[in-house]
Amino acid sequence: MLNKILTAVFTIIAIVLAWLIWDYSINSEIRLRRKIKKVETEVIQNLEQIREAQKAYYATHKKYTENWDSLISFIDTGKIYIVERNEEIITLEYGADSVVVEFDTLGSVGVQDSLFNERKYPDFKLSELKYVPYSKGKVFEMETEQQIKGPVKVSLIQVVDPAPFDKTRKEDNDIPGRRPLRFGSLVDATLSGNWE
Repeated sequence: MLNKILTAVFTIIAIVLAWLIWDYSINSEIRLRRKIKKVETEVIQNLEQIREAQKAYYATHKKYTENWDSLISFIDTGKIYIVERNEEIITLEYGADSVVVEFDTLGSVGVQDSLFNERKYPDFKLSELKYVPYSKGKVFEMETEQQIKGPVKVSLIQVVDPAPFDKTRKEDNDIPGRRPLRFGSLVDATLSGNWE
């Protein structure tokens, strides 16, 4: 009788221990991976929104800004002009072609209404754009630089998540896709994100 009771107790203990080990090691890792994916999806969405705003800022000012107040003010009150381009090709007497290009400004639309409308970003909050999601108020690091590349002056920008939720994302990682989430570069003229 005592033998049957001890067998039952040890069986229950073994089942509970197996469940605890599974829940603590395997299941907690699965939950962590899901949370990392959710957080990084939101961080990437913010980076994409910042990139869109910087493209519009560049189109208007011919440079990027590293000042959050300037960028937020531009999104809030700035305008994007709608321009129509017409080309006419005229054949000259000696056979060469001449191209006449005319630009006509048709009107303007607000940056926020154009880029961040409710259809495209239903949860867009301008006041939260500069903050890294789930980071307790940390702000995206935004740097710009002007460089001479050959005969051309190039405007460069880089925006980086300074506090990755995934602690395996380190700046010194050999794999660029495993570094903190970012777009742009201060070395090359690119606006690509390292998640793409």
